[in-house]
Amino acid sequence: MKILIADDEPLARERVTRLIKNIPNCSVLQPCAENGHEALELVERLQPDVLLLDIGMPGLDGLQVAAQLCEQSDAPAVIFCTAHDDYALQAFEVSAIGYLVKPIRAEQLQAALEKAQRLNRVQLAALARAPSATNAPRSHLSARTHKGIELIPLEHVIHFVADNKYVTLRHLHGETLLDESLKSLEDEFAERFVRIHRNALVSRAHIERLQRNPNGYYELHLRDLAEPLTVSRRHVAAVRKLMDEL
Repeated sequence: MKILIADDEPLARERVTRLIKNIPNCSVLQPCAENGHEALELVERLQPDVLLLDIGMPGLDGLQVAAQLCEQSDAPAVIFCTAHDDYALQAFEVSAIGYLVKPIRAEQLQAALEKAQRLNRVQLAALARAPSATNAPRSHLSARTHKGIELIPLEHVIHFVADNKYVTLRHLHGETLLDESLKSLEDEFAERFVRIHRNALVSRAHIERLQRNPNGYYELHLRDLAEPLTVSRRHVAAVRKLMDEL
């Protein structure tokens, strides 16, 4: 997880940085933010997975920063770090997932970061659906990976392949699992993807050629993918028609 620290006290920033170095799979982004305005600017520029946010900062305080982040669909998880324990109710009103009172203990910090990493399916589904409120297809897909929440531009997607209850998304830089159905993806992105098999959707922009193999089956060759994908007999006619249009 990529973690951004926002605190106006240098010693506090240094201490939390040292604690995080001992937590597996976590790294502190640089520079740290020293006030609320810097926190918002660095969130936009560095795209952290988690924001460790002090409440009592000059200018915009932590609660005001979190309130502005609430309006963003791709905001980081917020964990408040404060010297006072009387802001807890207000903290959770602005969707904080954790509230740590200074001096922060290593085990409490690790527990809060693990909670941030375990974005549950309900939250992930809500994040994935959010842009659809305007009935417009999403420009990015979100998935939870070992890096945290990863946003994948739709134009980088090569294909989707369903396997049991998950869908594997293959993109230009690798692959990841989505907790979405192939049918819902097909409905949302019908103009950009075509079904070639009961368990596969491919990007129209990545199609190169349709070819029959020596065994008589049709295979679709895609740009940026070494191995072709099999087209089922049921979908051959529709794919051939699409090839004519392309």
